[in-house]
Amino acid sequence: MSAREFTVADEYHYDHRSPWRWVGSHIWRYPLLPIFFMLTTMAMAGAQSLSAVLVGRAFDTVIANLGVAAITGAAALVAASYLAYAGFDIINTIIVRILSQRIERDARDEVYLSLLGKSQTFHGRQRTGDLMARVTNDVQQTSQLISPGFNFVFESVLSLLVPLIAITTFDRDLLLVPVLFLIALAIALWRYNRQLRPVATALRERFGVMNAGLTEAVAGIEVVKGFAQEPEEQRRFSQNARAYRDSFVRQGRTEARSLPLLIYGLAIGLAFGHALILFLGGRLTVGQVITYMALLNNLRMPMRFLLNVFTIIQQSIASARRVLGLITTETELDENASGIARPIVGEITFSNVDFGYIAEDSTPDATSLVLRDISFYAKPGQTIAIVGQTGAGKTSLTRLVTRTFDTLAGEVRIDGTDVRDWSLDSLRSQIATIEQDIVLFSRSIADNIAFGARGTASREQIEAAAKQAQAHDFIMGFADGYETIVGERGVTLSGGQRQRIAIARAFLADPRILIVDDSTSAIDSNTEDQIQRAMRRILTGRTTLLITHRLVQIMRADQILVLNHGKLVAQGSHDELLETSPLYRQIFVPDERAQAALSMVAGLEHTEHSR
Repeated sequence: MSAREFTVADEYHYDHRSPWRWVGSHIWRYPLLPIFFMLTTMAMAGAQSLSAVLVGRAFDTVIANLGVAAITGAAALVAASYLAYAGFDIINTIIVRILSQRIERDARDEVYLSLLGKSQTFHGRQRTGDLMARVTNDVQQTSQLISPGFNFVFESVLSLLVPLIAITTFDRDLLLVPVLFLIALAIALWRYNRQLRPVATALRERFGVMNAGLTEAVAGIEVVKGFAQEPEEQRRFSQNARAYRDSFVRQGRTEARSLPLLIYGLAIGLAFGHALILFLGGRLTVGQVITYMALLNNLRMPMRFLLNVFTIIQQSIASARRVLGLITTETELDENASGIARPIVGEITFSNVDFGYIAEDSTPDATSLVLRDISFYAKPGQTIAIVGQTGAGKTSLTRLVTRTFDTLAGEVRIDGTDVRDWSLDSLRSQIATIEQDIVLFSRSIADNIAFGARGTASREQIEAAAKQAQAHDFIMGFADGYETIVGERGVTLSGGQRQRIAIARAFLADPRILIVDDSTSAIDSNTEDQIQRAMRRILTGRTTLLITHRLVQIMRADQILVLNHGKLVAQGSHDELLETSPLYRQIFVPDERAQAALSMVAGLEHTEHSR
């Protein structure tokens, strides 16, 4: 079992050693369905061959002029065999469709669970469009390995073999041509399958590339239009679409060069000639010749099915390989279900921490590190402001606290315990993050706020959190209030509205540690002041890591960390850093006018506290 950040208690475990084994383990999760499918398929093949035998006997009955009763009985038997075939076919179709849809559902659940368990490093390396293609189209294509794939193969093989058994009942010499035909067919299908495999794999890969490009263009449509890049994006998509079309054309050429139909035509001519020779020799009756040709005619549809189904099988196996590759990709972090799970007090310690975003299949070096030798200590309930120029490593530092990533060297400890020793669920459930890039889901506002709750949140709790975040008034201004559906990523809301909903979500989570990444950058000064008052109330007794350039927020912090190119160059209070840190002064007091503004802010702060 590979490392994962998330699992479920009743998860069903499948065989991941190969695409065939993986699909097989999905099939045998429901053992009765494939067994009943095989039984009904055998019954169908038997009924089909029996009908051909009965038709031949009916002709002999007519030729022998055995009377109306005998002819009526022969016709009734023929009708009964066809009705039996139709009945078994209905049952067979229902069974295989149920099995196929269950496998598709289970595979999609398995892939989604796997994605939830992957680390942020894994997701950062993927193209969203390609992931969506695997989870949707490739999973659906994989289910076609069962229906029509496995369905047609098993039915066709039986439909090829059962007629041969029937032929042996009246003259074994008639097996000569059909056996030679089956040998030639097997060789032709093997050659056809070998040529088709790389074409089908390339076809699925091309679809993934095309879908990824389309998803990126749609997601970034505002940027595309803002820079007038519609012609370039149209050219790029057309190029990917042409490559996908070319793969289909190559598949069509491979299918057109197949030989089985030619072999079948030759076999029919030889078999008919052989049967006539035996008839003239008195070894066969007219009815047996008709039966023989009817049985050979039964070979035609299975052969055509096999030609078509091999294309589906190769595409399905290529899709299964892509899906399985996604599932089995190793992730760096494990949920550590047996790790420490207790209430967090809020003490944070960084000890000589190094961290970097390492590219896949590479090793870390000094130039790839974004944090170097970081050490600091935060007492429970303290507010720690983190400042520095863009790219200094501020956000990366906070992601080590939630164990979104692991350190390359050193330790991050919560309440004296290394974060790697904590149960990941217990750790993250007691930490809330308000990101700079707010992510809202295409659901109601109430659902987005309740997303931060552990368990079910009541409407009263949701509204209380919204009021603390100064979001209640604008929410009630919508026609549907808290049931208003926001667009994907909250595009129907303003930046300030999105951030206040995110703050309400964090309030409702009631975390022991709160990480705020410049969360009020898009809020007007009046609303920001109201939010800061609410935050001062809600943050009592919580440890806060605050990434911001707003001086009012920084001055309230118990401790300030100054980062520069991944190094902690200074730490202390605001007044201490003004005296001791040239970089801190450069960031916040670049000239005399800023110094005057600083004094004014300090005066306003004093007035507010005196209230």
